[in-house]
Amino acid sequence: MSKSYIVQRNPFKVPTDDGKSIAEHFGMATDGNTDISIAHMIAPPGWSEPPQTPDFDEFTLVIRGKKQFLIEGEKVVLSAGESIKIMKNTRVQYANPCEEECEYVSVCTPAFDVNKVHREEAT
Repeated sequence: MSKSYIVQRNPFKVPTDDGKSIAEHFGMATDGNTDISIAHMIAPPGWSEPPQTPDFDEFTLVIRGKKQFLIEGEKVVLSAGESIKIMKNTRVQYANPCEEECEYVSVCTPAFDVNKVHREEAT
């Protein structure tokens, strides 16, 4: 008989070159799930990435530190305990301009897919 739950003790460590730690607990890279992805992330101080316009909704829950979002030109900064949902096809840039690292959880529906994130070229 199969279990009615799955415990994730070995999330997929996504390779990065910008100092950000990404551990995908469920999603395409971990278990092939295309409906949803859940990742635990730590963004170092001063981190940012190029703007993107993804084909998925993204929910972010900040655990500690602060995370900055530039959403279609509007700057939003979240602190620990705050969350946000950014709708698909919205131009957004993520950053941590603070002096402390930012720990957060990201949930994407459908699941995060590098081919659907549509990151702009770094300038």
